Amino acid sequence: MASSSPLQLLPRGLPAAALLLLLLLVLAPAADALACSSQNITNSTLYSTCLDLPTLSASLHFSYDRANSSAAVAFVAAPPKGEDGWVAWALNPTATGMFGAQALIAFRDAGVMTVKTYNITSTTVRESPISFETWDRATEYNSADGTMRIYAKIKVPAGDPAKLNQVWQVGSSVTNSVPDAHAMAAENLGAKRTLDLVAGTGRSPAPAPTLVPAPVPTLVPAPAPTLVPAPAPTLVPDPPSGVSRIGEGSNGAFLVLSFAFLVSSFFGFY
Repeated sequence: MASSSPLQLLPRGLPAAALLLLLLLVLAPAADALACSSQNITNSTLYSTCLDLPTLSASLHFSYDRANSSAAVAFVAAPPKGEDGWVAWALNPTATGMFGAQALIAFRDAGVMTVKTYNITSTTVRESPISFETWDRATEYNSADGTMRIYAKIKVPAGDPAKLNQVWQVGSSVTNSVPDAHAMAAENLGAKRTLDLVAGTGRSPAPAPTLVPAPVPTLVPAPAPTLVPAPAPTLVPDPPSGVSRIGEGSNGAFLVLSFAFLVSSFFGFY
């Protein structure tokens, strides 16, 4: 009996979704090999935080020392052509992109892995001092996962350690001990983030704020007051000037008695 081919071992009519799931399961270990949580880092106890950076399958391990404003970092990335390529990690104190970045670049030079400093001012990189102090610099190539690692301690640039401009990159070749230009794909151009050494996070540069106009207040007219007319006053006319009404009060009684007295005296006189 003829032996079955690998494809004949799969059930006929296997849905495309199941084939895709099987493919993902096969590829998953390779993807996990680059996750920072699974990487075996030299002196890993130095680093309290690890971040999987969003492009170029890169990772950053770091810890921050508030006392002397310094950081221990380990950057991990895979060059496109293995140990013939190069990897770079940088902080940029003046902008969010590569120009102005103060970079550490690792590559194999004359058969030996090395890491050098570069002040990136153009597309042609030249080895030069950088604006912040570094020490304990080292690098290695890990053939198991095809990554290069950069180790260093740095004096954090002046400013807010929670808002550092971080840039990273990979390249495929080195010529005469000079890293060649990297690719211009979207993942290369997007290899930048804000690094928060204090909280231990990385994030995209903040977008410009969106201004939302305040809602227009709804004016509700106050109810018209209910007017209650005041009662009309009751007017009592005053008596004519200089005239007193007889019989009114004690003055009236006095006048009546006086008139009677005069009449009786008149009749008695006659």
